Amino acid sequence: MSAFETIARRRTRFLNRVYARLSRRQRAVTAFVSQPEPRTIGSFARGRQLIGGNLLFAGYLVEARDTGLWEVAAPNPAFEAERQGFAWLDDLAAVGDPVARQTAQKWLWGWIESHGRGTGPGWTPDLTGRRLIRWINHALFLLRGAESAESDAFFRALGQQTWFLSKRWQGAAPGLPRFEALTGLIYAGLALEGREDMADPAIRALAQECERQIDAQGGLPTRNPEELLEVFTLLTWAAAALHDVGRGVAPAHEAAIARIAPALRTLRHADGGLARFHGGGRGLEGRLDHALAASHVREWKAAGLSMGYARLSARRSSVIIDASAPPSGAASHNAHASTLAFELTSGRRPLIVNCGSGISFGPEWRRAGRATPSHSTLCLEGYSSARLAAPERFTGHEALIEGPSRVPVEITDMTDGMRFEGAHDGYVRHFGLTHARILDLSQDGRELAGEDMLLALEEADKRLFDRAMDANLLAGLRYDIRFHLHPDVDAELDLGGSAVSMVLKSGEIWVFRFDGAAKLSLEPSVYLEKVRLKPRATKQIVLSGRAMEYVTRIRWTLAKAHDTAVAVRDLNRDDAELLYD
Repeated sequence: MSAFETIARRRTRFLNRVYARLSRRQRAVTAFVSQPEPRTIGSFARGRQLIGGNLLFAGYLVEARDTGLWEVAAPNPAFEAERQGFAWLDDLAAVGDPVARQTAQKWLWGWIESHGRGTGPGWTPDLTGRRLIRWINHALFLLRGAESAESDAFFRALGQQTWFLSKRWQGAAPGLPRFEALTGLIYAGLALEGREDMADPAIRALAQECERQIDAQGGLPTRNPEELLEVFTLLTWAAAALHDVGRGVAPAHEAAIARIAPALRTLRHADGGLARFHGGGRGLEGRLDHALAASHVREWKAAGLSMGYARLSARRSSVIIDASAPPSGAASHNAHASTLAFELTSGRRPLIVNCGSGISFGPEWRRAGRATPSHSTLCLEGYSSARLAAPERFTGHEALIEGPSRVPVEITDMTDGMRFEGAHDGYVRHFGLTHARILDLSQDGRELAGEDMLLALEEADKRLFDRAMDANLLAGLRYDIRFHLHPDVDAELDLGGSAVSMVLKSGEIWVFRFDGAAKLSLEPSVYLEKVRLKPRATKQIVLSGRAMEYVTRIRWTLAKAHDTAVAVRDLNRDDAELLYD
């Protein structure tokens, strides 16, 4: 990080503290202009766990049956941020009974008492925006049965936070944090009596951010699908809030929603979950469907790439491929070296996945999740196709550098299916080899045929390859093509070790076969989910071999067994998931 950036961050933190303290002097709001309605979706199961004293935030579980939420020491900053953002109100509101309301009220007024005078780590623009949205969404739930003094404290805290946000939204980082800050300010400005004058600047600023941050493909610079869903949700909420008071939506705001909706449909698997790339997860249950319905955008999917991803789909099968260079600069702090990796879902069941983001399991898991071996693609000599820079001072952020710069891609509709062709130069710098990948999805969705190639294309590349071979005593350059399996897939080697049979919970049977000079193995892997306390054990199919020449080809297929029905009735219901398991 440069000295200028360091000074800028310090100045931002200082101004946040100053305006948080000054917010004490602001007058309280007296009422809502209109009756707010909740738009957020919570988890009933998680709400029950919170009521029972099981606090699960950012992958950390703290049992607090006999203490309040704010008396618990936060194990790390991510836990504190989730706690301060009040998204847990959605879960308690999903339960909605008197005990849930009492818990929500206790924790709400506990925050006001502990942090309502401008103190604590929650006074940042993005967390304040997130918090205001929840307070306003669930105001009726929170205020039912409240004493007059408690109601006064609630409205006073709302007024203070709205004023703080009007002064400090510019201090939020571009991207999701700034969208959260601006949407929170719009919500408060439109809903609270006497704060209408604060809405107009936020509405204009939100339109400007839409133009700056949402590209022509409907994507964000971070290329994080889950983050794109969160931004999309905020934009639809802001648009709905404007419509509710009879106001129009800025053209740039509407255009951003129109671009993002088809992009999200492209990034959506057959089971309704998002592809897990660049730090993103599957998305909260129901949020994608709700946001798409609220957007009223009918276009099903974008032509070509969406946010740098390609999609192949047929019948019940979906394949989503990372088909672009990874993010760079500040946008790469959570980026993965996943170029040409893919995920495959059949009906309601994920089959081929990426390991996911290990951010909630500590720095080592976070780094491991960003590496190429944690993705379903080819890895050469144990190297990732991009590498991590040294951690930045103060923040600890690790940018992704030296990644692929050229990623040519072509998607073709054929008479018997769809074809993806792509390549990247992430290994040319060290080994002179370009990784090319062809994926063919059959028209009935029952077979994915792939071909991975390592190619020395130019004379300079061939010289680099020859030097790498000499350094390796002409033993060849080892490659590993990995196919990470979802934990619910039951896999075993078959046909004398020349194939892998995979059984999904739906009863579908898939078979992996290959053709070429490679060794097939079934090895341990992990599946990283933010909502769990530890990684889930799973398996990965690995094709290993050595590149000895300027051209190396490996062909493979993933196909449903012949006796698997065309349409399986997937009636198996997943057990209610205990998020702290």
